[in-house]
Amino acid sequence: MTSETAQSGVAIEATGLRKVYGDLVAVDDVSFSVGSGEIFGILGPNGAGKTTILEMVEGLRRPDAGSCTLLGEASWPRNQRLLPRIGVQLQASAFFERLTAREQLRTFASLYGVGPAQADAWLERVGLGEKADTRTEKLSGGQVQRLAIACALVHEPELVFLDEPTAAIDPQARRNLWDLLRSLNAEGRTLVLTTHYLDEAEALCDRVAIMDRGSILQLDAPAALVRGLDAPVRIFVAPHQVTLDEAAAIEGVDEAVDDESTIVVSTRRPSEVLAELAARGALEGLQVRAATLEDVFLDLTGREYRA
Repeated sequence: MTSETAQSGVAIEATGLRKVYGDLVAVDDVSFSVGSGEIFGILGPNGAGKTTILEMVEGLRRPDAGSCTLLGEASWPRNQRLLPRIGVQLQASAFFERLTAREQLRTFASLYGVGPAQADAWLERVGLGEKADTRTEKLSGGQVQRLAIACALVHEPELVFLDEPTAAIDPQARRNLWDLLRSLNAEGRTLVLTTHYLDEAEALCDRVAIMDRGSILQLDAPAALVRGLDAPVRIFVAPHQVTLDEAAAIEGVDEAVDDESTIVVSTRRPSEVLAELAARGALEGLQVRAATLEDVFLDLTGREYRA
């Protein structure tokens, strides 16, 4: 982290970003800032404008209006001074044909003046050490994704952009990558990511911006967004423990629904309801689910399918 960045405390400052394609307003007057050392998430359904915003912020796409600075430097026109200081993992990655994973990463590293030893270390860090001599066309989708992340990180950038970094990755590798991203952040790096996994954003991000139709709908810490929703707690009770009518009659229950396998109780007074269920001996198999970032997301963007 440079002294200038550390003093300003701001890694990204985006102001009034706008991008239009014909009749489609892909990004509409979007402004936000990202603090140095922050993990910042951009969430939204398909077509919300997430990737377009990242591309404008990174300097890959010219905004129709607005501006952005990265680490105190304007990102557009394409700023050569920023290239060694930022890392970018795109949603779709293209690699050189017929090269192994090791050769690919060493080639990317050489563009930044990074030696082969550091490239090999990053191959191990993303869990591809055993695939070092495998050609990229023989790698699985998840392995290609991890290689793309290694290519974005091999030169040790201060600011890292990750566009759906855990897409196509199995659950175990996904959790390992979470640990990697946390370790990068602990080293002082600023991370900006888009993701469709709401649990991922909730687990990793200091703040998230929820987008739809080219605009930011809300921006805050995940816990603050959940608190602001004022959603009820849902209690799942085995049907043999209590009947639907009995559950609905408990003091403090807002709604009780039989979903065939479970009685689902909604309440804003969970302590009282749980105490009553305990008094009735109805705790076997019981589950409690508070609101999550997914509930906030669906409340803001709706539940209809997006192609």
